[in-house]
This record gives sequence, C-alpha cells and structure tokens, in this order.
Amino acid sequence: MTLISIVFAALMTACGGTAASGTGSESGNDSTAITATGRNPFDGEAAYALTGQQCDFGPRVPGTPAHAKCADWLKETLQASCDTVIVQTGTVQTATEGKLGIKNIIGVINPEASQRLLLLAHWDTRPWADNDPDPANHRKPVMGANDGASGVGVLLQLARQLKADSTTLGVDIVLVDAEDMGVNDNEDSWGLGAQYWAAHPHVSGYKPLFGILLDMVGAGDASFTREYYSMQYAGSFVDLVWGCAAGDHFINAGGGAVTDDHVFVNRAGIPCVDIIDMRSDSDTGFCSVWHTVNDTMSGISAATLGEVGQTLLNVIAELEKF
Repeated sequence: MTLISIVFAALMTACGGTAASGTGSESGNDSTAITATGRNPFDGEAAYALTGQQCDFGPRVPGTPAHAKCADWLKETLQASCDTVIVQTGTVQTATEGKLGIKNIIGVINPEASQRLLLLAHWDTRPWADNDPDPANHRKPVMGANDGASGVGVLLQLARQLKADSTTLGVDIVLVDAEDMGVNDNEDSWGLGAQYWAAHPHVSGYKPLFGILLDMVGAGDASFTREYYSMQYAGSFVDLVWGCAAGDHFINAGGGAVTDDHVFVNRAGIPCVDIIDMRSDSDTGFCSVWHTVNDTMSGISAATLGEVGQTLLNVIAELEKF
C-alpha cells in the first residue's frame, strides 16, 4: 500500500468522513461544530472584504484592463502569504471570441511537502449577462461577486490564515482564468484555464491527495449539495469534505451535475470535489443572480464565506494528522 493509500484509508474515518452519500436533507454534520484544533476560526468578514476588493476592479473579463489590474493584485496578495507564486500564461481557443490569452495565478505553500492539497477557484467573470431577465443586459459583463470572486476571496483569506497559524501540509492554491467563456452547447468551451492547467501543471507529475474547487460560495441562502461529477470521480473525498462541513449550508444530499473546472481536473486524474451553490427549485439550477448584472456584493454573506473557509480549515487539520 502506498503512503497516499494509507493516508486516504485513515482519512475516511476522520472528521465524520464515513457519512453516507445520502439523499436526505440533513446538514453535513451534527449540531456540534467541528473546529480546526489549534487555529483561529476562519475570518468570514476578511474573506468578504477580499471578495469586494476584486469587484472594485469591475468585471474581470479576460482581455480587459480590469482583468489585467486584478491579476497583478492577486499575485501581490498571494505573495504576502505563500512561499512561491507562479503566474502561468497561455493561449486558449474560445467558442465565440477566437484565441485568448489567459493567466492562471498559483500560490504554493510548503513547496517541499510531499502530501499536498489542491484548492481552486476561477477569478475571471463572464463577458455577457445572458441569463438576465432584461434582454437589454445580455451583452453587458457580469460583476461576478458570487460567480468567481467569492471562492477567490475565501482562498486568499485561507492563505493568510495558514501563514499566521502555519501548516505542515503542502497546499497549492490555483486561481484559474477563463472559466466563464463557455456556451451551453459545447462542454469543452467552459473551464479553459483549468483545462490549460490540467495539461500544463505547475509541477511536472503533480499528484496531490485530492482537490477542492470553490464556485459561487457567497450567497446568504446558499445550498451546497453533493455535486454529481464530484461523486462519480471523488465520492470518498466528498464524504470527507461534507463530514468536515461547518454550518448548515452543506446539505447531505445528492445534487445535480455541473460542467465546472473540477470536471477537467478529474479527467486529468486528480480527484476533485466541487463546492458549488446549486438550487433544485431554480430553472437554471443556480441562484437567481447567476449570469445577470445583479451578481454584486449585495448578495454576498460573510457568514456563508466563513462556513466555507472553516470547512477547508477543518479538512486541512485532518490531513495534517497523517
């Protein structure tokens, strides 16, 4: 048995990781909150501020000045917390806009550690608010407070806290570009930055224990169910994450399938879990502001960001034991 296999087997009994995949509506953990022993609680207010700072640049549409300025800020912010920061540049083919230059921004914590956790979020925003109820807005860009900035805000704050409280685990924070350039009839038109990174990882032969993707994790009424592709590719790791969940936004029930960055990471052979807000009572499967001009900071909850960040700290605390 390999070292990774030994760690994996042990983790399945940790942090409530034996929870059933389930179809019930109960939350992912009981009323006794799991906490990352020896660490400060995750600061949701700080993650909220970092989410807002991204929105201050405006929509981060690839190829725009706001996108370029935000890229520089993300690099500087990660440099303050990570041992190494890599800006991975490349060119991708979009479905509607031709070739596009992208930047994946990668923060590496404890580069020498052999046991590693991959954390991802996309930092770009959609060029078109094509789900807006007003057709006049369909060619306007999306601010992306929830759809992009919320996950990035959590990961930036997580890096800060891991620097302050330290960790023995290797953690790789990958902020991927060009996730939201897709069209609905072409699955491979989504997650272009993640596809590029999966084909060109920042470390040759990169093999973390597993990955966690954050996408749309900021709404006050968020519902984090067990996404279908996550269960297909990384079901045992979904059990672990939901067993470590902090707060009642994590629902111990099967959710729908979504083509997101984690699909391409999973296809590359890295098990990856998507924490994403999905709504069974919505025509789109997502919250009402998805791909509209109303995806602004008014819909973001520091409390929800705090629950997601605390869940990541709880997972990291379990991984550190092995």
